[in-house]
Amino acid sequence: MKLATWNVNSLKVRLPHVLDWLLAQEDSDQPIDLLCLQELKLPDDKYPLAELESAGFHSIYTGQKTYNGVAILARTTSLPTPTDVVRNIPGFEDTQQRVVAGTYATAGGPLRVISAYFPNGQAVGSDKFAYKLRWLEALTAWLRDELARYPQLALLGDYNIAPEDRDVHDPAKWEGENLVSPEERAAFRALEGLGLTDAFRQFEQPPKLYSWWDYRMLAFRRNAGLRIDHILLSDPLAKACTACTIDKVPRTWEQPSDHTPVVATLSLNPLP
Repeated sequence: MKLATWNVNSLKVRLPHVLDWLLAQEDSDQPIDLLCLQELKLPDDKYPLAELESAGFHSIYTGQKTYNGVAILARTTSLPTPTDVVRNIPGFEDTQQRVVAGTYATAGGPLRVISAYFPNGQAVGSDKFAYKLRWLEALTAWLRDELARYPQLALLGDYNIAPEDRDVHDPAKWEGENLVSPEERAAFRALEGLGLTDAFRQFEQPPKLYSWWDYRMLAFRRNAGLRIDHILLSDPLAKACTACTIDKVPRTWEQPSDHTPVVATLSLNPLP
C-alpha cells in the first residue's frame, strides 16, 4: 500500500496535476492507494468530486473559500468508504479548515488516516505564531486519544515545520525563524513522543532533499528548499514501512504547486 501527501496550493488550479500524477503512478508496481491533499483553497460546493471519482478515487474533504482546506483521496478498488470521519480538531474552536480524518478497513485491521494542514505561523512572536502553537498543542492532545483507539495511525500533511537543520537548505540563514524555531521543533518532537515516527528518516536518504521551494529567487532551480511535508506513522505502521521518498517531478511542471508529493510504501494490504 502507498500513502502520499501533497500540498497542492489550490486544487482548482492543480487538479490536472493531481490527476496526471495519479495516472502516472498506475504504471508502477504499487500505485497510490491514499493521497492526502492540503491547501485546497475552495469551498465544499466547488470540490471536484465527480472528476476524482471518474479517476477511481472517493474522497472525504473539508474546504474553505480562498484559504486552507484538506482532503483524503482513496482508491475505490482497494479501499472502502471510510468510517468515523472527523473534520477539524475536536474541542478546538477554529474557523480554518485544517484537518480531516477517516478510518479505512484493510486486511491488517483499521487504518486511521489524518490529512492536516498545519498553520504557517507567519513570524515568531506574532499572533499567528501563537495560534500555531495553540493548534499544535490541541492536535497533540487529540492524537494521544486517537492513538489509543487506533494503533494503526498515519498523520500526513504540510506541517510547516522543518524538524532538523538537515531539512533546511541554509540553516544559518533560517536560524530562529518561523518554520524552524525551537518552539516549533519542540512541538514536532512532542508528536514523535506520542509514538509516531518520521517515515522519511527511517531510511538513509541523500542530502539536501526538500519538499517545498519558494516561488521567488529561482529557489527550486537552486534547490533552496525546506522539508516541511511529512508522514508520521504509529509504531505498527512504521514497522511495516518499506520506503519513503520525495517526488520532485511535479515541481518541474508548468505552473506547479510550491510543494511536491511525499510518498510512503507500507507492507499493508487492502481488503481482498
